[in-house]
Amino acid sequence: MGPRDPGDAWVEGDRGRFWGRFGSAGLLVHDPAKGVLLQHRALWSDQGGTWGLPGGALHQGEEAIHGALREAQEEAAVPPENVRVLFTSVFDVGYWTYTTVVAEALQPFEAKISDPESLELQWVGIDAVAGKELHPGFAAAWPGLRSRLAEDPRITLRA
Repeated sequence: MGPRDPGDAWVEGDRGRFWGRFGSAGLLVHDPAKGVLLQHRALWSDQGGTWGLPGGALHQGEEAIHGALREAQEEAAVPPENVRVLFTSVFDVGYWTYTTVVAEALQPFEAKISDPESLELQWVGIDAVAGKELHPGFAAAWPGLRSRLAEDPRITLRA
């Protein structure tokens, strides 16, 4: 393991404490046959034990899409060449942002735990996501993300 990136730090302000000095991003990848890929977060992590998206702190100057793809590859072996970005959704508190990058799997792939940040990785049907114990930020964002997925003419949702 190499030296920590300078982006790997907490930022604090009047709306709370958030991970990622330069913001954070996560990848919501959808496979029409399997659902969406969720990460069961390691117990030692912030909001550990909840389900969320592979993702993490952005590097200085890194675009959110690149950061989400990089983090998903590092944490879940998501092949970046095998996904097509559909849209992004940004949560912005003024001094910190989290960008959800929503993508479609172009070909099926098996996600694999490739770092210690995951207890488990699981493909979850669209209708079953809300039944998981979700990371609070993802839980708040999921209804809007699900609606946007359902409205996107390029993809077909299956329960």
